Amino acid sequence: MIIADDHALFRQGLRSLLTLEGLEVVAEVEQAGSLEEALAANPCDVLLLDLQMEHWSMDQVAELSRKTAVVILTADERVEVGLTALRLGARAIVHKRFAIESLVTAIRAAADGLVWMPPAMQAALVGHDGPTAKRLTPRESEIVRYVAVGMRNAEVATRLSLSESTVKTHLTNIFHKLGIRDRTELTRYAIKTGLVTVQDR
Repeated sequence: MIIADDHALFRQGLRSLLTLEGLEVVAEVEQAGSLEEALAANPCDVLLLDLQMEHWSMDQVAELSRKTAVVILTADERVEVGLTALRLGARAIVHKRFAIESLVTAIRAAADGLVWMPPAMQAALVGHDGPTAKRLTPRESEIVRYVAVGMRNAEVATRLSLSESTVKTHLTNIFHKLGIRDRTELTRYAIKTGLVTVQDR
């Protein structure tokens, strides 16, 4: 994992905590302009990125997410901000006020190819009954919404009173129908098509 944050004390403290949790940090980056170079020199499964770094543009998430799983660490708790990061390819959004356990869970989920976001953000997104995508059945659309907010197959199965194997079968069909390879792409699709969106206030 690489930690990108422009505050040295914060980086060093985070590195110590993550190491205690059994996670390996291969590099630290303090300037946004050094991210590409650091990733090239230190291939890793996860990039832990502070959204408030100086000289940083959210658009860079799209390029970085092609190289590794991007976990966004931010003090900005607006749902719209997290949604934009996910749309651009980030796999997890973690708010800085959260405990280290939440960050570790998010990092491990991202490394496993899953999506992770704060519970409040999940509730805001999955609670919205957006327009149904043309090629998906109502049940498939429902499964997409739950997967897109980071639920694992077992959690989706429990929520919908289905067996886990049935959920897996639905996901296989969904991936085939949409030409999608993994959950990250499925999350982007769900956001783009409005299957998952910020709940109307």
